[in-house]
Amino acid sequence: AEGSSPAPKANKATPKVNKMAPKAKKEAASTGAAQIGIEYKKDVDFPNWYQQVVTRSEMLEYYDVSGCYILRPWAYRIWQEIQLWFDREILELGVENSYFPMFVPAKNLEKEKDHVEGFAAEVAWVTKAYNDLEEPLAVRPTSETVMYPYYAKWVRSHRDLPLRLNQWCNVVRWEFKNPQPFLRTREFLWQEGHTAFATKEEADQEVYQILDLYRQAYEDLLAVPVIKGVKSENEKFAGGLYTTTIEGYIPTTGRGIQAATSHCLGQNFAKMFGISFEDPQGPLPNGEARPPLHAWQNSWGLTTRSLGVMIMIHGDDKGLVLPPRVASVQVIVIPCGINAKTSDEDKAAVEERVADILKQLKKAGIRAKSDDRTTYTVGYKFNHWELRGVPVRLEVGPKDVSNNQVLAARRDNGEKTTIQHAELVKGVRDLLDTVQSDMFTRAKATRDANVAHIVDWKDFVPALDDKKICLIPWCETPACEDEIKEKSARTNIATTEVQDEKAPSMGAKSLCIPLEQPQDKPIVAGETKCVSCGKDAKRWALFGRSY
Repeated sequence: AEGSSPAPKANKATPKVNKMAPKAKKEAASTGAAQIGIEYKKDVDFPNWYQQVVTRSEMLEYYDVSGCYILRPWAYRIWQEIQLWFDREILELGVENSYFPMFVPAKNLEKEKDHVEGFAAEVAWVTKAYNDLEEPLAVRPTSETVMYPYYAKWVRSHRDLPLRLNQWCNVVRWEFKNPQPFLRTREFLWQEGHTAFATKEEADQEVYQILDLYRQAYEDLLAVPVIKGVKSENEKFAGGLYTTTIEGYIPTTGRGIQAATSHCLGQNFAKMFGISFEDPQGPLPNGEARPPLHAWQNSWGLTTRSLGVMIMIHGDDKGLVLPPRVASVQVIVIPCGINAKTSDEDKAAVEERVADILKQLKKAGIRAKSDDRTTYTVGYKFNHWELRGVPVRLEVGPKDVSNNQVLAARRDNGEKTTIQHAELVKGVRDLLDTVQSDMFTRAKATRDANVAHIVDWKDFVPALDDKKICLIPWCETPACEDEIKEKSARTNIATTEVQDEKAPSMGAKSLCIPLEQPQDKPIVAGETKCVSCGKDAKRWALFGRSY
């Protein structure tokens, strides 16, 4: 975008330019592209396309600390729209917002062995405040070990339950290479909910309630289709009982991506931190007190990764394509058809009509603005707002004023239509709804076309190489999952780089075990075999290369 500075050279987080053959480079760079536009083709050089889209659309700016980024207003407003919607939904469920400190005493972090091992490599430590600290402090990678000592303090009776708190905050996860804006960052924004219940049934119910809210956030707000499922033992949250997830799919790379997770922690953390309460049944028949009961806990989180998923799925060679429900500006109004020969009367009429359009749209709650800059051409303005992904453009010229109409152009597919001025608000609102619906429908059709049902191992790797995610009958054993990842790794790609465990995986891993299993091909106990190891299959599982 104009005025946008390039990523600083000192920042190691800047994506490396792909070493492409000259012909590929020529294909990737859009011929004659203006400097403010996107110079790379999405389908030819996806990494550089993505880097240019997020910076030139002014979604973010690279920062001097590797893996950390500045969220600019154009991106932050989208996050705020997600916040507003999700906050309203969880408050209806009885969840309350709070805020806990970002520093974790080492002794707290180390209480839960599986949990600390799951995050150990990613934890950033504060060891000095001029002098060495007596006890190092971890910067929260997640807040279970920050919050739960105080849950133990606040929960004494079953009447203190449920305890349902959420916080909107930042977290830091440090140890990885190859950061990617929005998707893999050392600091990111999220909400994390932490709840405690008297019974497992209550905890289970909430896990799936929250999971469906995450589905709605992606599908209804971001127009991104997701698959609800349960994580494998290998992939579940460290220290938890089970993890549910929503999984997205990036067609250009053929990779799955974890979009949000809702975990049932069981009673593990409650036992570690002493979150217990008196048994409501009272004393035993002999008068002795019953042993205290431990709470059942959940944790669940949604992050700014959601913005990256949205950009990757909907963006095109012109830049962002934003779903109307989250766009900072839903409608841009641009005066057109004015030149040196245009009379002052016609110019004034166009200005007056633009002002009236803005007034009507804003009054109706539609986020609209006009671009009346006189130092830029109409074509430049079109490109400027297309790069930023504004869903609908309204063009207003002298002829439109005299005909009492406006020309509307859709960002998602370029289609143009005429809206009568008398029907302005209804016409624009209907068009925004159509754009939102069509974006989701197209993305879902693409996703569905790229889910391959595989029943023979010989078809598995070719499907992955064809940028598909694979639904397979699976035995659900951790050893088999490790074997699938190893057998499906690409061995024909030479690389001198040390592979980062959390970089986009070369071998396929389990994305989830979908909650909705294929009805036309049910797993038959004792008959249906695992595609990889040949043991009895338990359920259909979704595998893929992933972020």
